[in-house]
Parts: sequence; C-alpha cells; structure tokens
Amino acid sequence: MTTPSERTRAIIQTHKFLAELSQSRHLPEGVRVEAKRLLRHYPSEREILEAARVEQHLSEGTIFQPVFNATY
Repeated sequence: MTTPSERTRAIIQTHKFLAELSQSRHLPEGVRVEAKRLLRHYPSEREILEAARVEQHLSEGTIFQPVFNATY
C-alpha cells in the first residue's frame, strides 16, 4: 500500500521528470512536446504541498486519512 509520503514524493518527482524530458535535446521533438503538454495541467510541488496541508487540516479529528503528506 502506498503511503501519503510515497505518493507525494512520486508526484513531485514525476513533475521534475516531465520537466527534464521537455527540455532534453537528446529526445525526439514529439516526446518533448508531449511532456510540455502534460506539464501544463500537472500539479507543481507547491500545489501538491498546499493540498497536503489543507487535507491534513481537514482530516484532523475524522476517520479520513490525507492522500498527500506535506512533510514527504
């Protein structure tokens, strides 16, 4: 089972990976264009960490567990 910390780290690392792909001149242009297209709607590290903080606050005192972790 994936933990909130693992999920948060994976999403942040995927954003960084897509950014690297979009800038790599060693890859075909189609791959770079697709990576840029995906990044337009992919959450940034700041957005993920903010979502984690909101989730943590909203889930306090409930049975629900946050999806993300602000201290990944």
